[in-house]
Amino acid sequence: MSTRALPVPDGLAGDRVDAGLARLLGVSRTRAADLATAGAVVVDGHVVGKSDRLVAGAWLEVDLTSLDEPVVTAPPEPVPGMRIVYDDEHVVVVDKPVGVAAHPSPGWTGPTVVGALAAAGYRVSTSGAAERQGVVHRLDVGTSGLMVVAKSERAYTALKHAFKVREVDKVYHAVVQGHPEPTEGTIDAPIGRHPSADYKFAVVADGKPSVTHYHVLEMVPAASLVEVHLETGRTHQIRVHMSAVRHPCVGDLTYGADPALAQRLGLTRQWLHAVRLGFTHPATGRWLEVTSEYPADLAAAWERLRAAGSGH
Repeated sequence: MSTRALPVPDGLAGDRVDAGLARLLGVSRTRAADLATAGAVVVDGHVVGKSDRLVAGAWLEVDLTSLDEPVVTAPPEPVPGMRIVYDDEHVVVVDKPVGVAAHPSPGWTGPTVVGALAAAGYRVSTSGAAERQGVVHRLDVGTSGLMVVAKSERAYTALKHAFKVREVDKVYHAVVQGHPEPTEGTIDAPIGRHPSADYKFAVVADGKPSVTHYHVLEMVPAASLVEVHLETGRTHQIRVHMSAVRHPCVGDLTYGADPALAQRLGLTRQWLHAVRLGFTHPATGRWLEVTSEYPADLAAAWERLRAAGSGH
């Protein structure tokens, strides 16, 4: 990881973080602001925002990794099957189909939530990096379900904070192989990049704190339907944690699922769906909660498992 660490020079004392960083690193103020928005700027051990002020002599650490990545913008592109679940002047909640990324990234040429909203005429918050404007959390390409996007700057700031301090209720349903024991519990294990395969993640000693709460809803001979509440929101968190306890999501070949079972069920992705999302509305202060039904491929796979278990 490319990181620069140094004391804040006297000449930058009192400057906003984005302005000071732009001068210090020789980048545009927009790029400097993107770094701060991404949580890549730390002063004396604390992540700071773009509008915070610099103090002379404070220890400044900046993760420069994202500066090396090209900015990829989302072309407006309709996404068949992406449903708008809730919409007002501040937020829009979508039911994301499988095969759709939250936002563009290097190497991804498929559809995105950001591009689909643009194609449908939605204007979202301009806060955040150019390719991720309005995006306050993400779902994997292979995971379907509920995702909120900020439309106003006020909503973006409030929702980013709510996700950071764990005030958002994120509930998923997963069908996992086998029968977790105990049938209800918490997996508290740090997650980081896989030591030998950088395209996936793993439980590693120096990873970021990651907490997953689960509860088995129903068991069939080969698998279990599990409700999962995420306390943290690491990339691939549910997939990594369930695999770590030897109950990978059915169909998740990346994390050790049985390919024969996936083929028998007609699954081409992990059985994982974001079924419920609840948060305090950034403008009204009222609790907003939305739900989503299982998409056809997941519903059919679960019914096949249940039918096999009942002998039909």
